[in-house]
Amino acid sequence: MAPSEALTLVVLGPDDAPDGLALSDAAGWNQTAEDWRFFVRQGRVFGLRTADDGRLVATAAALPYGGSVGGGIGWISMVLVAAEWRHQGLATSLMGHCIAHLRALGATPVLDATPAGQPAYAKLGFDAGFALSRWEGTLNNAPAMQTASAADADAITRLDTLANGCERAALLADFLRRPGTRARLAADGTGFVLARQGRRATQVGPLVAADEASALSLLQATFADLGGPVFLDVPDRWTVLTAWLEQNGFARQRSFARMALGAAPIACVHDRLFVVAGPEFG
Repeated sequence: MAPSEALTLVVLGPDDAPDGLALSDAAGWNQTAEDWRFFVRQGRVFGLRTADDGRLVATAAALPYGGSVGGGIGWISMVLVAAEWRHQGLATSLMGHCIAHLRALGATPVLDATPAGQPAYAKLGFDAGFALSRWEGTLNNAPAMQTASAADADAITRLDTLANGCERAALLADFLRRPGTRARLAADGTGFVLARQGRRATQVGPLVAADEASALSLLQATFADLGGPVFLDVPDRWTVLTAWLEQNGFARQRSFARMALGAAPIACVHDRLFVVAGPEFG
């Protein structure tokens, strides 16, 4: 194993997205090339490359969101280290760069942490908010396409902002223009759900609704249009949703805790947010 001094700190650009995708693929994650391009374009992705052959061996991404109290929040994710370079403090070092970048923008750093990562983030000053879990299952329906109109996109952005406490118009627009994305608005205009193609499975989320019964109705209608493996990340407080998922063959894959570096209310789940966009986006 080479010493960490043999690494060069870089900020990833558009041409580096394939190298980032190779790292997340090696970890078995669900992110796509489109996800990596969005992070590079809208946020800042720090990486470490080997000095001899330039191989990318570690990354961490900082993605600022606007519109919330106190200068907005900044999402930290894609904290990845190649297997042979782990346990050398590389992730902690890159996290420090992400935190410094977001603080310089006046944004509060927020992330979704696995149980293994929570102690390390707690040492950096992150406080835990709500718990959520990734559910996975397989659906046997014929996939059907549903595209969103410009008016639908505006409504989706407005509802998402209310549910998340921050403005994510660029993220939602990126999701909606991707091939294969499905969008569904509630008939009364009080909620929506998106489903997009992932590397390993269709990723459902975000899902915003007026109440849990409405959220379940949106989820059931969306599942009727999906086929193949599906992932979705649901706050644990929504027991009706999670019970329905379990009854319909879905299994809990892994758990997360939403954590924030200061401004604890940001880490609290909103009453209208039933499925998050994923731990990489919040």
